[in-house]
Amino acid sequence: MCVGLAARVIRVQDDGTAVVEATGARRQVSAELLDDLEPGDFVMVHAGSAIARITDDDEDETDGLVEEFL
Repeated sequence: MCVGLAARVIRVQDDGTAVVEATGARRQVSAELLDDLEPGDFVMVHAGSAIARITDDDEDETDGLVEEFL
């Protein structure tokens, strides 16, 4: 099973990466799979890459499910 993490984009950088924040931690991920990312967007992160843009509602649901498993 693969697990993705919902994260909010903090900053998009010129080198094809983005700084995202998830569960209170910031990390740098590859943003090359998604076009036109902007700060404030929500993305699904898997294996160090932003793989999909998601909505705020998706992010809330994902966070709730993660809390249930922990």
